[in-house]
Amino acid sequence: MGADPAPEQVGYRGPTACAAAGITYRQLDYWARTGLVEPTVRPASGSGTQRLYSFRDVVVLKIVKRFLDTGVALQNIRTAVQHLRDRGFSDLERMTLMSDGATVYECTSPDQVVSLLQGGQGIFGIAVGVVWRDVENALSQLHGERVDTGETVVGHNPTDELAARRNRAG
Repeated sequence: MGADPAPEQVGYRGPTACAAAGITYRQLDYWARTGLVEPTVRPASGSGTQRLYSFRDVVVLKIVKRFLDTGVALQNIRTAVQHLRDRGFSDLERMTLMSDGATVYECTSPDQVVSLLQGGQGIFGIAVGVVWRDVENALSQLHGERVDTGETVVGHNPTDELAARRNRAG
């Protein structure tokens, strides 16, 4: 029995990612093929290879789903996801994403949220930290897989490892 693999060494197969993000396999497949949310652990290469999604990928899938559910156009969501990707998804769990249905805004401070709300139009917000914890809880009930060995990882909590690593580093 070795130590738990680091989060970046654990991938989640399509059906697991769907279950945790609350989306259909068809959505997952379409979003991967159109480059909206591609699996960063292992992309599909030819038939028969299993796509593997990282924990962060699953968080992004769930964010996309939340925006779609509130009527934000896929094109606008695509822009927001691209923006998050450009930032390397850093500080994702501390971010609030807001949308007025047309544009998606990233708010990193309460002041930004307030100024958007004062604009008067209907605003919808996603506290990414909440989505993060939802996905964490869902994945802790599901199976991941080690990228190096293909071994199944059950109930692996990705942030336990992150916390442990932060403590070691500090």
